Amino acid sequence: MATTTSDYLVQRLYDWGVRRVYGYPGDGINGVMAALRKQVERVEFIQARHEEEAAFLACAHAKFTGEVGICIATSGPGAIHLLNGLYDAKLDHQPVVAIVGQQGTTALGSDYQQEVDLISLFKDVAHHYVHMASDPSQIRHLIDRAIRIALAERTVTCVILPNNVQEMEAVESPERKHGTTFTGLGFSRPDVTPARDDLARAAEVLNEGKKVAMLVGAGALGASDEVAIAADILGAGVAKALLGKAVVPDDLPFVTGSIGLLGTKPSWEMMMECDTLLMVGSGFPYSEFLPKEGQARGVQIDISPRMLGLRYPMEVNLQGDTLLTLRALIPLLERKSDRGWLQGIEKNVREWWEIMQARAMLSANPINPQRLFWELSSRLPDNCILTCDSGSAANWYARDLRIRSGMMASLSGGLATMCPGVPYATAAKMNHPDRTVVAMVGDGAMQMLGINGLVTIAKSWKSWSNPRLAILVLDNKDLNQVTWEQRVMSGDRKFSGSQDIPPFPYARYAEMLGLQGIELDDPQLIGAAWDHALNADRPVVIDAHCDPDVPPLPPHITFEQAKGFMFSLAKGDPNLGGIITQSVKQMMSTLLPRREE
Repeated sequence: MATTTSDYLVQRLYDWGVRRVYGYPGDGINGVMAALRKQVERVEFIQARHEEEAAFLACAHAKFTGEVGICIATSGPGAIHLLNGLYDAKLDHQPVVAIVGQQGTTALGSDYQQEVDLISLFKDVAHHYVHMASDPSQIRHLIDRAIRIALAERTVTCVILPNNVQEMEAVESPERKHGTTFTGLGFSRPDVTPARDDLARAAEVLNEGKKVAMLVGAGALGASDEVAIAADILGAGVAKALLGKAVVPDDLPFVTGSIGLLGTKPSWEMMMECDTLLMVGSGFPYSEFLPKEGQARGVQIDISPRMLGLRYPMEVNLQGDTLLTLRALIPLLERKSDRGWLQGIEKNVREWWEIMQARAMLSANPINPQRLFWELSSRLPDNCILTCDSGSAANWYARDLRIRSGMMASLSGGLATMCPGVPYATAAKMNHPDRTVVAMVGDGAMQMLGINGLVTIAKSWKSWSNPRLAILVLDNKDLNQVTWEQRVMSGDRKFSGSQDIPPFPYARYAEMLGLQGIELDDPQLIGAAWDHALNADRPVVIDAHCDPDVPPLPPHITFEQAKGFMFSLAKGDPNLGGIITQSVKQMMSTLLPRREE
């Protein structure tokens, strides 16, 4: 039987199936920490190095398990630190519950130390449900509703616990009288499929299309076979939003790869030339990479009605689970007899992979970052899990890695924040200890939070059944993505004061923690470094010294982008010689496969 409110809270989490929570202690949450200590065999507490890391861990837990993620922090400062990771979960539609401490109810409103208006603070990120307990009898329905709403709405919720309430005597079942409520456990996701008439309308649009393009996102995860079947029937190419990278494998000849600024030329060309668009489980935001308004007829499938018709004026909007909706739609589709459109897409895809190989193998000073990803691609173990950070690493992750069936992969999609790469990888290993995990991180994100995340890994890795975790650090001493954005989007030269970052010995630091480190500055040793890291007896950090002047070329260069780039050069960019050399090499490589042909 529970004795304190906190004991009952931990018991209630356990009853909901929670077996692992992520957080950082503090006196504002001491009652819950004491309860976790008593029930350590039932609910494991993972101590992060920072509350932001704890929220990223909880988000990744949700992404890689499908379960609710739980993060815990103390009052005031600790609660504030959670926010970035919670927004990452919110914008990627992941179920995460934040449990945070607060000053005692007797002190609230007195400008007490560490007193923050937490309800207001969390009102945006957890707007579906944020409440503070003022009486022990509330704990049952606060936890029940926070978890159920997080799961049902695929969102963030928050429960605030004043420290004196945490230590009060538990009330597992409140007195049955006016003003009390009795909640229960459990949530089952319903089968949601569109109306038959709407499915028929969607099939009519798709069947009449001559040049069908598909775009899939994270909402299509778990529907890989159905996406491939629909694409085959419709003679369609399949482009992938970044969060949908693992939806369909890249060895399918009609998969055009990523879309957007980080996307591929085949995806761009397909969208610019299609006459019909089928969007499945994606909220991809950049409309300039979708067909022009009026160019294509559209059908969209999404479980959330809020996302329907949001990015392109669709002719038919289907609210439903992507797997079930595609299964209902496929029997209504007619196989395209003319495969010319599909054959053109497959030809473009073959040429694109030749271009990617040519670009990856170009020389650089000292290492071309693309080659790191290209060499990794063929070495990826079956069923591995890939994580990536925001920044230039996401460019090469999006374009150069060929994902296979059975793999999982994620990064920060909606928020595109720095720092989740290492925490995502850590949570992936904790929840799938038998699977190899690879994280790809820039040196900016590594210095911001990643090196602290290595401490968490060093504390945990010996308990994993498979210790293989490889962390690639793109060490170019430059906040590279923003540097290129300054050049191309703003027409401004690199601002060294904001963009240069200090050197740091990532490999040696890993070794200090009892991990393995590889310092890499010779492109001929890239393959051997990956072979070692993917077969080591402990986690490995690869400190790869990369050329910051290799441009992350967009799939289509607009006049405005070209003009901005030329303006930045005219202003005397400090890396002028390197960026001209590398830009010419990259653009020339686009012509090589066709010239040889």
